[in-house]
This record gives sequence, structure tokens and C-alpha cells, in this order.
Amino acid sequence: MSQVLSKSPKHCGDKQGVNVDKLYKKIFYSFSTLFLSILSLIFLVWLILHPSKPEFSLQEVNLYQLNLSGTHLLNSSIQLTLLSKNPNQKVGIYYDELQAYASYKGQQITVDTSLPPFYQGHEERNILTASLGGTGLPVASSFGYEVRRDQTAGKLVLSLKMNGGLRWKVGTWVSGRYRFNVNCVSIMDFGPTIPSGPLSSKQGTQCSTTV
Repeated sequence: MSQVLSKSPKHCGDKQGVNVDKLYKKIFYSFSTLFLSILSLIFLVWLILHPSKPEFSLQEVNLYQLNLSGTHLLNSSIQLTLLSKNPNQKVGIYYDELQAYASYKGQQITVDTSLPPFYQGHEERNILTASLGGTGLPVASSFGYEVRRDQTAGKLVLSLKMNGGLRWKVGTWVSGRYRFNVNCVSIMDFGPTIPSGPLSSKQGTQCSTTV
């Protein structure tokens, strides 16, 4: 007498489910390995190249107007010239969302002024210019006193600031955006006699840069 062996549908379904789970796990592990390999490669390239932050120096500042309208409303006009340098030999830099302004004694004395985006190649230098100004800007009631005191001392100290985003470029790879800030200090001769032309500073001093 012969016996017929048969597998229940439930048993077949369990085995098929196990195979599908194994397939999903293999796909997951493959993609995870590929993703980690790409991240490791990018990190390795980053460590090898290790881009240095850009350098900025103040080339010229011309102060055309800085006077009060009323007791605490300021009118200002400043022309700014900066030198930008990419110190990296193998890394380019994209700059965008650039904003520049001037401040005095911790008070902003111009509105934010936009600068056009640009790309800076390896060890490249670029001249940046901006016309900064403001009309009817509110300032502290002590502003006029501070200016008169500096005039007596013979020196006027302004802070010129710029901020924006930058992206590193290595070959065809471009990084995500990083915020950076630039702070420059300009010291101008400011005696008791008001000059006929603008107050000027041509120092070529190095600015501080944070990324």
C-alpha cells in the first residue's frame, strides 16, 4: 500500500515568507553597505584635503556721511572694499546669500546690503565692493556723545561685517552650505576739523573669519 506525502498550504506559506524576509534583509544590508562606503569615501576625501577657511582683508573704507537727524535717527553712507582670498590649492568655494553692514560701538549704522554670489577658484583672489548706507536709522541717545568723544580723541573706529553661506567644491562634488561671518575693524583719523572729503582708511588689515 503506497503513501502519499503532501505539505499543507500553511507550511508552504511559512517557507515562502521566510525567503522574502531574507531577501529584504539582503537588500537592506547591501544598500546600507553602499551608503556607508560613500560616506566613508567623502569623509576620507575631506580629511585628506581639509579645506582652510577663506581669508578677507580690508582694503579701503570711505565714510561720506554719519550724522544725526533729530536726537536718535542716523543717516549714513559708507563705501567698502574687501579683498577675498581662497587659500586652498585643491578646493574651490561658492559664495551666496552675502550681506554686509557697518556698526559703531555695537550699534548697526547701515542697513544690510546684498552682494552678488560668486565662485572662487583654487588660490584665487577677488575684490568685493559694497555701498553701505541708511536713512533715519534709530540709534541710542548716547550716539552723538560717543562720536564727539572720538572726534576729540582723533580716531573713529568702525566695524565692517559680512556674513553669508559658502559651499566647498572638490572636483565635481559640492558640499552642503556652511554659514560664515567676517568682521573687519577700520580706524580713521577724525580730528576736530571736519574734512571736505570723506573720512578714509586704507590699511589692508586682516579680518577675522569664522565658519
